[in-house]
Amino acid sequence: MTSTVDEPPKVDPHIAPQADHADQTQTLIGHIAQLRAWLFLGALIIIFEIWSRLSFGGTFVLSPFNWQSIAIFAVAPLLLAIGQTFVIISGGIDLSMGFIMGLAAVVAAHMTNLAGLYMPLPFAMLFGILVAVLVATIPGMINGLLISRLKVPPFIGTLGMFGVARGTAFLLAGGTTVPVKNEYFAMLGNGRILGIPYLVLVTAVFVLVMHYILSQTRFGQHNYAIGANAQAARRAGIDIKGHILKLYVLSSVCAGLGGALYAARFTAGAAQAGEPLLLDCVAAVVIGGASLFGGSGSILGTVAGALVIAVIQYGLVFLDVEPFWQFIAVGVVIIISVLIDQAQRRFSGAKQDE
Repeated sequence: MTSTVDEPPKVDPHIAPQADHADQTQTLIGHIAQLRAWLFLGALIIIFEIWSRLSFGGTFVLSPFNWQSIAIFAVAPLLLAIGQTFVIISGGIDLSMGFIMGLAAVVAAHMTNLAGLYMPLPFAMLFGILVAVLVATIPGMINGLLISRLKVPPFIGTLGMFGVARGTAFLLAGGTTVPVKNEYFAMLGNGRILGIPYLVLVTAVFVLVMHYILSQTRFGQHNYAIGANAQAARRAGIDIKGHILKLYVLSSVCAGLGGALYAARFTAGAAQAGEPLLLDCVAAVVIGGASLFGGSGSILGTVAGALVIAVIQYGLVFLDVEPFWQFIAVGVVIIISVLIDQAQRRFSGAKQDE
């Protein structure tokens, strides 16, 4: 009697296993999700260049003036978005940043003028900026205490602080703008070195410092851990309450610096300085690859997101398009970005289930 041995099924070497296709698809979507801001930016530059040549016969990309203007456009929303990046990665959100920025702008203007009566103008400028940033940390600390100690949801707590900072800023400003009489302050806001605005240089240095903190320090690692899984982070020994407090103080520092530089750029402090920038800063973070669910995001991605918004805003003005289209264009980019993030999460979840 002969025994039969089952032969293994033959596999066609020209057909990849189904799992490989799933892995490849997941990897592709992951790469697209991570680089979506840079892809958006590249696409916008190409679109505006073609549009410019067809409409005016001139270039959009090769004009140094255009890029200087775009960089200046990006400064204020980028500074807010840097702080918002830390908060969103942790799984929170800060809706008060716009009017904390306005509060800082008013304080910077008042304190620079006051200090100019008693000290040299360069020191008066530095004193005004320092006081503005310190004052901005007060609402940030209150936000952090409400959210970490009293368990107030970030959306509600920061929305309440939105109103408090707004009212305080308008009271300090007397309902109007506060002009700054300091030539060094004006130079900081409008001067250039080697064709690069001082505002852009200050912002670039600040961005590099924040990038290092988020990507290379324990504080940054804890931020990702809390956003990914707060319970696991707590079991790992991370002081979540203390971290969240520091997080909202950091967010306010970014808003304070943004307000001080706004006052320098326009040589005046305005309570409503950051009011239209709240949507832009959240949009820059989301477009840059951060997930509103927390646990993912990067400073470099946020930089790309802020540049996307700045290119849209300046490009439409450059091409003489009605400014209301800016809101539509930014909104469409946000929706596409969120859809890409959702697709990435869906594929990642399917892979984990397998």
